[in-house]
Amino acid sequence: MSNSSSITEFLLLPFADTRELQLVHFGLFLGIYLAALLGNSLILTAVACDHRLHTPMYFFLLNLALLDLGCISTTVPKAMANSLWDTRAIAYEACAAQVLILVFFVGAEYSLLTIMSYDRYVAICKPLHYGSLLGSRACAQMAAAAWGSGFLNAVLHTANTFSLPLCHGNAMDQFFCEIPQVLKLTCSDAYLREVWALLFSVCLASGCFVFIVFSYVQIFRAVLRMPSEQGWHKAFSMCLPHLAVVFLSVSTAMFAYLKPTSISSPPLSLVVSFLYSVVPPAVNPLIYSMRNKDLKIALWKLVTGCV
Repeated sequence: MSNSSSITEFLLLPFADTRELQLVHFGLFLGIYLAALLGNSLILTAVACDHRLHTPMYFFLLNLALLDLGCISTTVPKAMANSLWDTRAIAYEACAAQVLILVFFVGAEYSLLTIMSYDRYVAICKPLHYGSLLGSRACAQMAAAAWGSGFLNAVLHTANTFSLPLCHGNAMDQFFCEIPQVLKLTCSDAYLREVWALLFSVCLASGCFVFIVFSYVQIFRAVLRMPSEQGWHKAFSMCLPHLAVVFLSVSTAMFAYLKPTSISSPPLSLVVSFLYSVVPPAVNPLIYSMRNKDLKIALWKLVTGCV
């Protein structure tokens, strides 16, 4: 039995026991991290520098790229350092900070994806009102609401989680600090308070998901009424990347937290957590640039200009 006041560090789950495999994991994470940095930085620069991309859709995409950079930078550098230096330790304060920042970025990103579905809905279903409903002030307020809600949610859960007494050691079955792993270390009845807070957040997230689904039902109904194939192509090029990002984020997170305990194991937990915390920030820039002609032109000008 141990008390939280006596714990100064946590032990994270290592990727491998042999030095060779640890270096392989370091190289893999380094490649993915550099790809995420490059892809999101290119989108940030292209949207900021090309005046043709100064529209609500690309403004929200710029915010998404910022959140993806923050999300992957919260977990991957520490994992790389642990693999490189053959260590598992993370300080208690650093663990709390990692939980706070990760929950902040993930929550803000999910709120932003909900706002982006509203942007698609207005652009396709109410194009004549697009300028009035999504002016620069309204876009700034919605983006601020997404960032602010993510921060408040992160402060609530982090303060709630790390105020609980710890009675089950300091070893986690994860390569980064996350709330479910900390709750496993708390005393038997103390974690119920945070569980109720998590359920409240799940209900809010479910509401956002229902809003996204409803928006796209209306969008596809409007698209099917379009007479021209050009209109279909434009609508799908706007919506499919966003749908792919939503599906990737939601499906990996749901599998990570809702998978049956009968198939739960440390190796599977590592793979699933890698899918929902590392893959989306690295893949999102590729998804958004594949079918977006304007963004591809801006990125090509940016790359060729630098060369």
